[in-house]
Amino acid sequence: MATGRARGLQAAVASAIFLGLAPIFGKQAILLGFSPLAVVTLRTTLAAMLLFIIMAIFKRKFFFIYPVGLWGCFLAGFTNGLGSILYYTALSRLDASIGQLIYSFYPLFLAFWLLLDRNPISRLTLVRLGLSIPGIILLLSTGTESIDWIGAFLMSGSAVLYAFHLIINQRVLYEVPAPTVTFYTLLAMGVTVSVVYGLFDRSLPTPSTPWWPILGMALITFLSRVTLFLGVKFLGGLQTAILGLGELFVTLISAQIWLGDRFTVWQWVGAAFLGISLFLVAFDKFGPEKRRKSGLLAWLNPPFIQPGDIRW
Repeated sequence: MATGRARGLQAAVASAIFLGLAPIFGKQAILLGFSPLAVVTLRTTLAAMLLFIIMAIFKRKFFFIYPVGLWGCFLAGFTNGLGSILYYTALSRLDASIGQLIYSFYPLFLAFWLLLDRNPISRLTLVRLGLSIPGIILLLSTGTESIDWIGAFLMSGSAVLYAFHLIINQRVLYEVPAPTVTFYTLLAMGVTVSVVYGLFDRSLPTPSTPWWPILGMALITFLSRVTLFLGVKFLGGLQTAILGLGELFVTLISAQIWLGDRFTVWQWVGAAFLGISLFLVAFDKFGPEKRRKSGLLAWLNPPFIQPGDIRW
């Protein structure tokens, strides 16, 4: 169990680093001329294609998944696909750092979804969540600079949908390897955003526009998704989400260096609150997701399968 916990912690931290870089590349792509829908469609489909090629060559057994788990991944991918559209639309209206800060409320929404799904939450986890909320509020203190409230509303909606897709995959990951969940979730995301892109956008920048931010985002999406679901598998969705707040530090530092964003003293105080919340993970007690017969997502429980019954 200790090994699983260590693997989950390493995966969650790695996911936070990758996810922290995503809004920087996304904002750069939008500034270079890609529309928000083009950004989310290209990065998702390229990441899904990359994972498909790797699995087809090296790990074909990971394509196996039980039917209810497949529908769960499709639902998670559809949900997160819509959330991604909201995210990058909001990012076109907000600074990368501010957008990521608003998005970081998703652990609060995740706790709400977990309560609906009848998952227990430890007291220390609630304390850590309580520390993170004022930290995020202080980080949102932008002084005299006004916030685009439409963009803030869209980003909040994205956070709600992202949290919901995490608890769906948390259920599926009890039975299914992380690469399998990653692939089918990315596949559903790709189909969702591609349909919306085909119906409402279809725009592409000029041939001379650099594509390196899109390619960078595809690689980051691929790596972040595999590590994200590996963390969820061993730690559970809420623990991974709170650890994932570390992506804020990556975004803040990258935005200051790359995009020229600057923060006030109170915003750095908020960052300190988040740092304390992340530090307390060493004292929190938690285990991997367990099979539960009740709750909002009980329908995702698979029939019992003996390991020997699976034929690759």
